[in-house]
Amino acid sequence: MLVSIVSQDIPASTERRMSVRPAHLERLQLLADAGRLVVAGPSPIDESGDTDKGFSGSIVIAEFDTLADAQSWAEADPYVAAGVYAAVSVKPFKRVF
Repeated sequence: MLVSIVSQDIPASTERRMSVRPAHLERLQLLADAGRLVVAGPSPIDESGDTDKGFSGSIVIAEFDTLADAQSWAEADPYVAAGVYAAVSVKPFKRVF
């Protein structure tokens, strides 16, 4: 099943985010290598997309066996452990286009 994982950063998250970014990307690469990742990326704070100004959150859409598996995967994210995220929402996703 496809699942969307939408995360909201704490204010001024950039330093924490960058400190664990390699581990975060490694986990996403494993999903991609398994053919399960549809899309993933951060939401820059600035509408120009300038990531030097920081981030407001992240979005991951990927294939998981169950919603519980997706929730467990999201909870184990290095950004969660580092306190980057203020909130994480895990929901089924229906791809239309």
